[in-house]
Amino acid sequence: MASIKDKTVFVCSECGFDSPKWSGKCPSCGMWNTMKEMTVKAPTAQTVTAAARKSATGKADESRPHTLSEIDSTMEPRIDMHDEELNRVLGGGLVQGSIVLLGGEPGIGKSTLTLQTVMRLQDLRVLYVSGEESARQIKMRAQRLANSQQPTANGQQPTANSQSLLVLCETSLEKIYEQIKSIQPQLLVIDSIQTISSEYVDSSAGSITQVRECAASLLKFAKESGTPVLLIGHITKDGSIAGPKILEHIVDAVLQFEGDQHYLYRILRPIKNRFGSTAELGIYEMLETGLRQVSNPSELLLTDSHQGMSGVSIACTIEGVRPFLIEVQALASTAVYGTPQRSAIGFDVRRMNMLLAVLEKRVGFKLGQKDVFLNIAGGLKVSDPAIDLAVISAILSSSLDIAVDRTVCMTGEVGLSGEIRPVSRIEQRISEAAKLGFERIIIPKSNMHGLENRQLGIGLIPVTKVEEAFKHLFG
Repeated sequence: MASIKDKTVFVCSECGFDSPKWSGKCPSCGMWNTMKEMTVKAPTAQTVTAAARKSATGKADESRPHTLSEIDSTMEPRIDMHDEELNRVLGGGLVQGSIVLLGGEPGIGKSTLTLQTVMRLQDLRVLYVSGEESARQIKMRAQRLANSQQPTANGQQPTANSQSLLVLCETSLEKIYEQIKSIQPQLLVIDSIQTISSEYVDSSAGSITQVRECAASLLKFAKESGTPVLLIGHITKDGSIAGPKILEHIVDAVLQFEGDQHYLYRILRPIKNRFGSTAELGIYEMLETGLRQVSNPSELLLTDSHQGMSGVSIACTIEGVRPFLIEVQALASTAVYGTPQRSAIGFDVRRMNMLLAVLEKRVGFKLGQKDVFLNIAGGLKVSDPAIDLAVISAILSSSLDIAVDRTVCMTGEVGLSGEIRPVSRIEQRISEAAKLGFERIIIPKSNMHGLENRQLGIGLIPVTKVEEAFKHLFG
């Protein structure tokens, strides 16, 4: 009988489609220049997932079908991570048997967040597998975090000498499973999935095949043993998770750690969550001593240094389900060159151009020969259309050189005809503004239903057109 030889296939790095021949465009997802050459090793007696089951549990998988009546439908038990922001994003804690992928830019703080979190879990046996750093580097970071962190609301404080945290510096999946079998951890951390490789896959670590097979193997282990697995992943230059797209389909939750390295704030945003909502949001402040939870971001994002200066307005926005107030800064000046410049940081520049066209067409302000620069203070990226009114108010304030009253904030989406469209969760926005001491808030008139006779602790200014809002702001 002839032996089966290894073969070469071309795999799409975006969708995982494989083909025996190369093509410039993927036949499955339509992306160009994504077909990468891979060598598929001939089948052996053991596959990666079979080896995982045997190494981690000591026995082969004995799965069988179940009727719906046999399946337990009680709520999944969750692990308290002793981190209010992380618990909120996960949907109330880490579900046992789940697999979570945490991605972000290099140096954004993924490993720091993970290490300071597992150091607080003193009642759990945690295996921290690192394929990127040495044990000495992890120890030095742990000591720095333990000496600087304050106890959480539950009284848990990180400690660098915790006997429940075990560190393993290894990149071989089979050797990791050997340690798992002897240690029996209650939580497994892999830092990072792109550095792990299996001897049953004939390709280098970080390749599409290795990432896919290792992730699938860890998924089998998590579901069969009930041990939660936390994966740290790299991202590509366009901001997506590195590796095949199937990696995001395999895991139960995908958390994106966002933020600019030149700013202090970091946002933990769920892209996918099978056990909770993707509308939640976690906010941290990066300090020399680690990541600090930000329970009230509005107080940190607002400053009093711009009192009496033009080009600054306060918007009430919602990220996920959390309302907070942000500072919108604008600068409009005469164009030095023939073509005016349009630049926006933290806001979609195409939407800013649309708002400028509304100002010129519907309100009559000529901004065609002016440079316009927009900035969302704090380094945040905001996509909420409810800050449209604050954006055009800041631009007009800078153009007229008239300051916006600092006791007034605003929320409202601007339509192409200059109307102020209603926004969602208006009561939460109003409550947040009142809590921070603002005296008045400009809101769409369509959102006034049910608010006329309520005592909200703040004055409501309902408007239907941008001209009405400008009359209240600039007289």
